[in-house]
Amino acid sequence: MLGDASVEFFVRGVTAGTLPDYQAAAMLMAIFFKGMTAEETASLTNAMVRSGVRVTYPDLPGIPVDKHSTGGVGDKTSIVLAPLAAACGAYVPMMSGRGLGHTGGTLDKLESIPGFRTALSLDELRRAVRAVGCALIGQTTEIAPADRKLYALRDVTGTIESVPLICASIMSKKIAEGIGGLVLDVKTGGGAFMKTLDASRHLARTLVATGRAAGVPTEALITAMDAPLGRAIGHSNEIVECIETLKGRGPADVEDLSVQLAARMLVLAGVASDLPAADSRVRSALQSGAGLQKLAEIIENQGGDPRVTENYALLPSAPDEQVVPASVAGFVDAIEAELLGRAAVALGAGRARLEDRVDHGVGISVMAQVGAEVQAGEPVLVLRHRGGRGLDEALPLVRQAVRIGGTPPSPTPLVLEIV
Repeated sequence: MLGDASVEFFVRGVTAGTLPDYQAAAMLMAIFFKGMTAEETASLTNAMVRSGVRVTYPDLPGIPVDKHSTGGVGDKTSIVLAPLAAACGAYVPMMSGRGLGHTGGTLDKLESIPGFRTALSLDELRRAVRAVGCALIGQTTEIAPADRKLYALRDVTGTIESVPLICASIMSKKIAEGIGGLVLDVKTGGGAFMKTLDASRHLARTLVATGRAAGVPTEALITAMDAPLGRAIGHSNEIVECIETLKGRGPADVEDLSVQLAARMLVLAGVASDLPAADSRVRSALQSGAGLQKLAEIIENQGGDPRVTENYALLPSAPDEQVVPASVAGFVDAIEAELLGRAAVALGAGRARLEDRVDHGVGISVMAQVGAEVQAGEPVLVLRHRGGRGLDEALPLVRQAVRIGGTPPSPTPLVLEIV
């Protein structure tokens, strides 16, 4: 078993550059093949936290809380639940990431808002959380610098899928934020990173155990990601859906999951005594428009144009559309999230490498969700593209993604388990 001193030596060497890449890569490969115990995973996570700054909020009259999702297609709940939780009195310093592969990233969505700054300093983060109740930012150079170096090595060594390494990467950043509570949304299914319930359960339990070992109360929901969440895929497309959800006009699945996650954040923050009380407070903030107003405040505080909450024309939008109709009459039996995610990447909405640029104006709209009855020729999907770029690659993927049957499919729950 690796002791704390050995793990600390490894992380310090990676961070300082004194440990050669070939030795660090060998360690990652060993972890990938051998795994790590719960104690070793916690030790690695804590060493990665110590590689940088752990943020504190000395003048904050409350417990800061956050939420993290393991990523999926159309997964936009952060932009809905963060302002809802803040409108209810919670403090939310939310550090998010960019999309990679077929999954979207919260930062990319936010940066489709004109002027919105995700690169805040730690002082700006503290001021924003104190003044507005929420900040939506990217990872700073001071937060878990070991993670950036290890992630680059994991990418080239094929060790991305190691659960201990995934856990240490996620939790080191979240713990370093200085939060006092964390809610996790661990996706499972065809459009998720973890394809099976068993794999998702293992990851969820590892994440929760690691958070609690670090003194951060942590809980996880395992949620379905076979079909896209909501109807919108693509950055500005998803921002519009977030705003519509905060206006009470969004898709039921986006609203329901956002409310459930936000309610759990309120309990961890000590703002509500139990889940029923928290759920009531979140729904009240949704119905009153307080959540929408809070989103406008967050946007303005971070340099963005808050008028986007009323004028969607201010958001980037690709000029061309391609309708994908139902091939036969029936019921939408399945929409494969990963295939739609790959199609969105082909149109320019995603990236193969973190340094790739994205087109905020392209995307896909789901006109008929799973279970909907459709007629032959009726629109099922609409692709927004720019002059046909990527359309030849995207169209076969989206046609393959949609399956239509003769009878309505059995409904499946959105939240599968709670850890």
